[in-house]
Amino acid sequence: MNAEHGFGRRGFLAGAGAVAAGLPFVGRTPANAVPVAADIAKLPFPTERSLRILITGDAGTGNRNQWAVAEAMREQHRRAPFALALGLGDNIYERGPNGADDPQFREKFENPNAGLDFPWLMALGNHDNSSVVPGDGGWLLRGNDEVEYHARSARWWMPSRYYSVAIPARQPVVEFFVLDVNPLAAYLPPIFSPYWSPDGQFMNEQRAWLDAALDASAATWKIACTHHPYLNNGPHGNAGRYEGIDIAPLNGVHAQRFFEDHVLGRTHLLLSGHDHSLQVLEPTPATRGTRQIVSGAAAKTVAAEPKINPTGTNPALFENYHQLGFMVMDLTPDRIDLAVHTVDPTGGPAVEAFARRLA
Repeated sequence: MNAEHGFGRRGFLAGAGAVAAGLPFVGRTPANAVPVAADIAKLPFPTERSLRILITGDAGTGNRNQWAVAEAMREQHRRAPFALALGLGDNIYERGPNGADDPQFREKFENPNAGLDFPWLMALGNHDNSSVVPGDGGWLLRGNDEVEYHARSARWWMPSRYYSVAIPARQPVVEFFVLDVNPLAAYLPPIFSPYWSPDGQFMNEQRAWLDAALDASAATWKIACTHHPYLNNGPHGNAGRYEGIDIAPLNGVHAQRFFEDHVLGRTHLLLSGHDHSLQVLEPTPATRGTRQIVSGAAAKTVAAEPKINPTGTNPALFENYHQLGFMVMDLTPDRIDLAVHTVDPTGGPAVEAFARRLA
């Protein structure tokens, strides 16, 4: 099988050998972040206190839809430059990469995003951790290939599986907390690997790190970035009832508890992908003031998928399930403004479909 559609013999054999030897699967954390290669000059983070942020998710197909959205983003960047981007997971469809030197990084990230030369804060998605079936999230170690790619790209920022970035570094306006909830939301739960289990070492370390990092943050705005959403009116559904399933843990109940115990009421926004749609949801009593936003339409849409009918169960300011697009967030110490832009896959400039001050 080839790199795009195959599982990857080397990755399978390495994983199987580790299991046979009784070795734990180790995930990158901020404590063991990957170092940057000496010959790579990472693009710098902005130092201004007025920031224009590109929000995109579920982009990594390399298809014409991704290129159309990227061209619309380039046009926006030419008119009003972005300071950085947020990539909300599913960065390498359909099965994730096969090593940090996989040409898919060039075909599905670097080439489509040429000219968008600023840091991209990247989150891991279920397709980035595929095992047997594309998107099953069952081979969590595969996501480390994307962490290792951090050392090889000027744009791609993923020094560990979860991390935070405060901007600007001194007196930050915003701190982004990029989280990895894949162990809690995989279609193939890690029942044979205690390290990745809901109460295993990886998630317990992430919980402790997140609690401490949020407590220590001096940023005006605190924004969590994940692939899987807590609230979602699209086909993937809310955490605790993902895909309309009532059977734990397949329903994402562990992800639900993680959000409720460590994110909600502690961050201003929760930005997620996963659902191939554009949603600006309202805070609810359950979110304790945190607003859920879904931006996962950078290469695919819900309407293009068979047997899918969104069910609007959460109050929303804006929802779109049939158009490609991305979002733009303008941040200052005093306010958060958000705009949703839709894109025609046949070309042309993006259309601003929604704009609102959120805070």
